[in-house]
Amino acid sequence: MDKALVVIDYTNDFVATDGALTCGAPGQALEPYITKLTTQFIDDEQYVVFACDLHEEQDPYHPETALFPPHNIRDTAGRKLYGRLQDVYEAHATLSHVKWMDKTRYSSFAGTELFIRLRERGIQELHLVGVCTDICVLHTAVDAYNLGFRIIIHEQGVASFNDAGHTWALEHFKHSLGATVK
Repeated sequence: MDKALVVIDYTNDFVATDGALTCGAPGQALEPYITKLTTQFIDDEQYVVFACDLHEEQDPYHPETALFPPHNIRDTAGRKLYGRLQDVYEAHATLSHVKWMDKTRYSSFAGTELFIRLRERGIQELHLVGVCTDICVLHTAVDAYNLGFRIIIHEQGVASFNDAGHTWALEHFKHSLGATVK
């Protein structure tokens, strides 16, 4: 195990047409690519982390409460992975190299065990997919850069509800974080 795939916030609330904070069609178009890539990583026994946003209903203390409509609320259908990816997760959830990780901030590293889990496995290379390119994927990539990981952004595996932000983030990954965008 020398690399890991982090699937960021690819949930119903962020992707489905009726999702609470959806990026809609651009996010939905990622499903075949993300599902195939995830399956490849699992089959190759590489570490796969599903890093998914978790919020409590009407949480007055969370900073996102003032910024966005309620989304990814605990125990709701909005927190399930979008489309066939949910089936892939359920079929492999008991494997030691497949991990669900709740996160409460934009970055998959903030307040989670992600860094510890990656380092204990000797992982140096992170592959990032999910939504939104210019929010949670970006903040995860910045933290990964600051922690010394090699970063691979799968352009066919990221989307946002903000086209300008998406485009800017892809350039930022390449030119400010030294990430490979493929």
